[in-house]
Amino acid sequence: MEYYAGIDVSLESASVCVVDQAGAIVREAKVASEPEALIGWFGGLGVPLSRIGLEAGPLSQWLFAAMVKAGLTVELLETRHVRAAFKTMPVKTDRNDARGIAQLMRLGWFRPVHCKSLPAQEVRALLTARKLLQGKLHDIEMSLRGILRGFGLKVGETTRRLFEGRVRELVEGQPTLTAIAGALLAARAVLARELAGLEKRLRGLARLDPRTRLLMSTPGVGVIVALTFVAAIDDPGRFTSSRAVGAHFGLTPKKYQSGETDMTGRISKIGDGSVRWVLYEAANIILSRPVKGSSLKRWALAVAKRAGRRKAKVALARKLAVVLHRMLADGTPFVAEAAKPAPVAAAA
Repeated sequence: MEYYAGIDVSLESASVCVVDQAGAIVREAKVASEPEALIGWFGGLGVPLSRIGLEAGPLSQWLFAAMVKAGLTVELLETRHVRAAFKTMPVKTDRNDARGIAQLMRLGWFRPVHCKSLPAQEVRALLTARKLLQGKLHDIEMSLRGILRGFGLKVGETTRRLFEGRVRELVEGQPTLTAIAGALLAARAVLARELAGLEKRLRGLARLDPRTRLLMSTPGVGVIVALTFVAAIDDPGRFTSSRAVGAHFGLTPKKYQSGETDMTGRISKIGDGSVRWVLYEAANIILSRPVKGSSLKRWALAVAKRAGRRKAKVALARKLAVVLHRMLADGTPFVAEAAKPAPVAAAA
């Protein structure tokens, strides 16, 4: 007899359900959302488990790594597939979700998700923190501009270095605005200092990682793009083909075909949005800045002539995903092809 288990994880506790190969519930419980508690509970179950299902979420990678290390056969499930399977459930509870995951394990109707390594998770956390600080810094600057604009004081075009001086110049002689500007500028200075510290740390990581340095040989790919892509891919061998990487990060068109209806839509935008964003930014740099002898730019310009510049950027982002994955898989740097001279017409 084969047995399957499903775990629905929340912050404090996890609902667990075990079913047999016929789908009958064998045992259910509420266990603390801690690796030791879950490992101990499954260890005392008394029956061998063929598969344990765990939906991908904030705590799932931590729990997954510990349970695999303990010798349990755990699968990390694609969240979209789990939600789609549960749409028919009239009552949604943690207990019912655990039951549903256990049944998915029994039927094999699931897509496993790669659990990133600890170094990849750490790099991703650094990138997330950097983006958060960058966003808050921008919010403070825009809020300060908005407050001053209400009093007819226009900051206008300025640089990050000259911004503080311009604001202090505008509020001079106005006690209330001076107090507001002083508080926001002080917060801005702290955010800018911490952002610079994180960016320095990320540059240091990029210098020490041969994979990141390899990707940075590609036009338009800098520290942030390379680190984001390497952390998201983690293990290049988990993709059977480089062409699948574009679809994995939501850069391929959606498709709907039924009977006489056959529609191709915009890109699916599934997967890691941060990877999609940095690839698009890299594509924009390649198209908008001089790049010598790059076949990527020539190819993208040809697409732009046919379909427009915006679609060309998305197409180039997808092509970049394929090229960068191939570089990681083969360990080969990017080689910019020299532009071939136009053929000379033969004399009459």
